[in-house]
Amino acid sequence: MSRLGDLDRAHVLHPHAVVGAPEPPVVFVRGEGALLWDENGNEYVDGTCGLWVCPVGHGRRELADAARRQMEELEYYASFWEFSNPPSIELAARLAELSPPGLERVFFTNGGSESTETAIKLARLAWHARGELERTIVLTRKLAYHGVSYGSLGATGLPPLREGFGPLPGDFVHLAAPFPFRGTTTDGLVAELEQAIEEVGAGRIAAFIGEPVIGVGGMIPPHDDYWPRVAEVLERNGILLILDEVVTAYGRTGTWFAAEHWNLRPDLVATAKALTSGYFPLGVVLVGDRVVEALDGQAFRHGFTYNGHPTGCAVALENLRIIESEGLLDRARELGGHLLDRLRELEELDAVGEARGFGLMAGLELQVEDATALAARVRERGVIVRATGQKLVMSPPLVIEREQLDRIVDVLAEELAAAAVAT
Repeated sequence: MSRLGDLDRAHVLHPHAVVGAPEPPVVFVRGEGALLWDENGNEYVDGTCGLWVCPVGHGRRELADAARRQMEELEYYASFWEFSNPPSIELAARLAELSPPGLERVFFTNGGSESTETAIKLARLAWHARGELERTIVLTRKLAYHGVSYGSLGATGLPPLREGFGPLPGDFVHLAAPFPFRGTTTDGLVAELEQAIEEVGAGRIAAFIGEPVIGVGGMIPPHDDYWPRVAEVLERNGILLILDEVVTAYGRTGTWFAAEHWNLRPDLVATAKALTSGYFPLGVVLVGDRVVEALDGQAFRHGFTYNGHPTGCAVALENLRIIESEGLLDRARELGGHLLDRLRELEELDAVGEARGFGLMAGLELQVEDATALAARVRERGVIVRATGQKLVMSPPLVIEREQLDRIVDVLAEELAAAAVAT
């Protein structure tokens, strides 16, 4: 093993790794477009954007230059109270232009978990400010991923992520998630939602939080009529809608926000990841008119040291410019259709239950107990995909070439066929 590998195993505690039994690390040293290279010179097609992060791809000098220019002017200053800086102001105004109607205010964070945590706190505080002190319960869903800080973990619906951390924050009710492959129906899901509201009491529910398209839980698009019908039930009962667009915002689904696919009017939207393409840690919560009106005159005693970081905001502005100028929304739709067509060819294999896609995010439902070993074999062939339980998830950069998408699918097909022969 290399010097870096030895140091990594000796000193780095990796997320989701087994403590005391680290795997030999893959040390990436360079990236360009949709390609990565490790310290040994091996090339990989990045089929996951790291963690759904880099729509504009790796190695973009424009973003490095944007960070450098801002650091030379004002690298950082606090954004608490009345303090501000030009990039954060310009970014907030730009996001108000791009977002669904009614989302005119922005609260800055450092990432996805902080964004969902912030949105939950804003929803509860809004009702408190209106004198409805019992409205604290948040409806969420099984299979949901909303982060792993304590508040966001309370909303997350993946059991392995919740085990062993002691009592989690209360006032979360987990409902079934839309999962057409597993037999859910919109009628059944809406009936469960309405029953939960009746049992809990609408006057005790602050908000419903959901990913427009389930990401970490397996890349699961909802039924076509799911979100319009859920939104109608929430509106009828006066319940706020929080959309977790940490994965789906800024072009991943072929629109700036996935809410646009169903003409949704969320009260709060949590975002991060693709906002800067991962070139700087940054997230935002878009805050709707109803929440702002409820909070009028109320102090929001919440914040993070790096809120509205000027360098991060400068990077985000340049990143959004690239997404728009290079037509990456259209590219996500076009290449996403091609990827899904290719993945559907694999449904002929016994190990593949279903291929799914939405924009340039895709998944394979596999007839295996755990897809981790398959993902590892695929990586040895120079392709990076993500295993999550029985599923493989893909979310490549929006700048990926069609031939690189074909390489992903070809390697998957060969490894799935080889596994079938071996068994």
